[in-house]
Amino acid sequence: MNDFERVEKAMSFMVAQAAAQPTLATVAAHVHLSAFHFQRLFCRYVGISPKRFLQALTLERGKQLMHASTSLLDIAHTLGLSGGARLYDHFVQLEAVTPGEYKRQGEGVEIAYGVHDTPLGRMFVAVTRRGICRMGFVDATSADELLARLAKEWPRSICQPDPIATRYAVERIFAAPEPGAEAVSLHVKGTNFQMAVWRALLTIPEGQWASYSHIAKALGTPNASRAVGNAVGANPIALWIPCHRVIQQSGALGGYRWGGAKKQMVQAWELAQSNSVTADVEGCL
Repeated sequence: MNDFERVEKAMSFMVAQAAAQPTLATVAAHVHLSAFHFQRLFCRYVGISPKRFLQALTLERGKQLMHASTSLLDIAHTLGLSGGARLYDHFVQLEAVTPGEYKRQGEGVEIAYGVHDTPLGRMFVAVTRRGICRMGFVDATSADELLARLAKEWPRSICQPDPIATRYAVERIFAAPEPGAEAVSLHVKGTNFQMAVWRALLTIPEGQWASYSHIAKALGTPNASRAVGNAVGANPIALWIPCHRVIQQSGALGGYRWGGAKKQMVQAWELAQSNSVTADVEGCL
């Protein structure tokens, strides 16, 4: 078991056992490490302490859900005040496949793909010269299956393994952008409605949530919550297009193509990152 696998296993354990509030020693023992070494390992790869992650799973997430009725449009107005977030629309350029590209079914398009370890689990990544075209968790769906879906969507493209070319897609997720860094480009196929939904997801601030109905209202289609749900579920690029920020109107977690436990893990990690405090940083030293 490598370090990334230990971290993911620990996070999964904390998600499953959140109600019991496991101690640092208990979580460390689950991944066969001492509490001291586990604390250092977790902080190194996740950027927060295990305690902070567990807090985000419980108290902090509950606080956020109390405010989940905020409209998506109101949330969008706050974007300029939230300079610490990394996944906002101004940092991500979402480019649709052109009609000509769609008709040619990827002819002449070169796609590099690779599988990378991350604190949230192994991820399959595929990129074209124009940007990231697919990203998904391998523990939920095999890399071979994700590659097969990619080949079906781009049947005339040339797909080649090249993890060096795809590494940036995950590195930029887990590291703060350098000053003046270029926006990450996403190169996706989708209907006009799907593209509109995915663009709306990019306006939800990091560590906050919106419901399917909020998104439908923001798009001017208040009765299209089900269609919004389908579009959210069809998101081809996990994390960069943050479908994990969409919950049910009741505050319930809602669906996630990578599984409910993975959604909780991603939400808690992101919430803890966005609300990290000095005391927590000191706890990682």
